[in-house]
Amino acid sequence: MSHYPRKSYSQRLQAITRRHFFEQTGFGIGGAALWNLLGLDLSANPLQTEASESVTDPLRAKASHFPNKAKNIIYLFQAGAPSHLDLFDFKPTLQEMNGQDCPEELLSGERFAFIEGVPKLLGSPYDFKRYGQSGAELSELLPHLSTVVDDIAFIKSVKTTQFNHAPAQIFMNTGHQIVGRPSMGSWLTYGLGSENRDLPGFVVLLSGENDPDGGKSCWANGFLPSVYQGVQFRSQGDPVLFLTDPDGVTRSARRNSLDTIKTLNELHRKTVTDPEIDTRIASYEMAYRMQTSVPELMDIDAEPASIHEMYGTEPGQSSFANNCLLARRLIERGVRFVQLYHWGWDHHGNDSTNDIATALPKLCKETDRASAALLRDLKQRGLLDETLVIWGGEFGRTAMNEGRNQSKFIGRDHHPRAFTMWMAGGGIKGGTTVGRTDDFGHNIVEDPVDVHDLHATALHLLGIDHTRLTYRFQGRDFRLTDVAGNVITQILT
Repeated sequence: MSHYPRKSYSQRLQAITRRHFFEQTGFGIGGAALWNLLGLDLSANPLQTEASESVTDPLRAKASHFPNKAKNIIYLFQAGAPSHLDLFDFKPTLQEMNGQDCPEELLSGERFAFIEGVPKLLGSPYDFKRYGQSGAELSELLPHLSTVVDDIAFIKSVKTTQFNHAPAQIFMNTGHQIVGRPSMGSWLTYGLGSENRDLPGFVVLLSGENDPDGGKSCWANGFLPSVYQGVQFRSQGDPVLFLTDPDGVTRSARRNSLDTIKTLNELHRKTVTDPEIDTRIASYEMAYRMQTSVPELMDIDAEPASIHEMYGTEPGQSSFANNCLLARRLIERGVRFVQLYHWGWDHHGNDSTNDIATALPKLCKETDRASAALLRDLKQRGLLDETLVIWGGEFGRTAMNEGRNQSKFIGRDHHPRAFTMWMAGGGIKGGTTVGRTDDFGHNIVEDPVDVHDLHATALHLLGIDHTRLTYRFQGRDFRLTDVAGNVITQILT
């Protein structure tokens, strides 16, 4: 595949000249910031490609390796790590032993983030029931999700190697715990491109009180060309920063500036065989068109009252519900990968703001209704069959009460050994459950699934062989699944 060579003196000079041009044509720093936000490297070196490949647009739709079940992905990332034991994985034995000292076999050789000494076992304070024809068992905290369980495949045996938030989130999104690797959405748009020329192929939406601990590394392009990085949209204020014309710059002036830039790039292309020039021209035009397409997309006021009622949306607010509705609207318009991050699932029980008894119900109230509505809405529009929906966090929570500093509140520590995620939509066999944990929800006893397996499965559903989606960087072929990954065949139709 491809990589960027070292910049020559002439290339550095071109970058300086281009920057001067922007400043003199009314784009200024704000205009340059927009291009950077969109992943458009103004000083990019030529993209080296295989001789047989004629590149004019890196985000053009590309053929999959084999027939695909899904066309796009919506990833509902619950940052902070939801408690599987209080939502999906009910354990009668744990309930019976609530408040007792934790058995030695669960502590021997174990490494915790905060638990010290011999902690007390913590049964869930919430009731569980079975729902649907599949009989999936869910917590009372998920009344809306319980109505769509027959469309969902629950994976109760997910594991990870990381037990701190930032590296675990980065690992879950990039396949590696250290920053610098491309994110899942970047790999997907690199492999398949996008079906909408007026919007980015990879869009990120944030909600909750804070950004994810892993930050922008969770949706970065890593060593892939910058055009594949995630672009953050906002549900409040300007949808995309620097999208509007700068003060004093009219639409016609901006159009004239773009036309002049295009002319200069085309003149340069006649003297230098540089496929990145065509890429740059197409990217500038897309950014210009976004001035019209993005405001229309983000205006959810036009949706019927019944849709707002179903999702629980409040136009003009920054919320998970609004972002779920925006995700559907993005998918309708051909965006390949939409990632939602909702921060707040870190329930240690230090105080009332993060305990299982008061904070967890609040988070579920913020997300449950909208998550179920998204599945229902996609299904009624005929989009669920071609859209893979993924729900989950970066790890699970312990079967023990953390009890940090003798806190009177209840909470659970980080737990990478076992947790639950779910998938629905394109190619997923709804009403299925894969994997099983022990009587305490502590260890996996059946069908372990690691992060690379999740990534391999998602790529497979979009028609990509994860072992063949590679990119050569620093003399080595890299892939999202590194040197591992097996497709989870039990959940496939």
